Amino acid sequence: MVAFRSYCRMARIIHWRQELPPLSEQLEGEHEITAEIDRVHVSWADRDTLWTRRYENLMGHARERMTQEVARFGGSCAHVLKESITTGHDPTTDEFWLAGKFHYLAYVHPAA
Repeated sequence: MVAFRSYCRMARIIHWRQELPPLSEQLEGEHEITAEIDRVHVSWADRDTLWTRRYENLMGHARERMTQEVARFGGSCAHVLKESITTGHDPTTDEFWLAGKFHYLAYVHPAA
């Protein structure tokens, strides 16, 4: 239960690139997660729409995974330093997917 209370103190859990976490937080360590979304059938006519929609889905999944990891170790927030998004395409099934790797620093709230 202590980990959950520490996790709930922050109004914002994930800070992206130039967004800095609060100065009051202490560095816990460096971490990396991967996220992948379900495969979808490719329609080349809709590929821009497909990319946008799937990218938003991937980023939502990544935010969810990082938030779970922060809660798991009793942290307060995470600062994403870099991300790498790759595409996959299976020509036999004509399916498309996105996968992401996210490198971040995890922070904890200092003990009172």
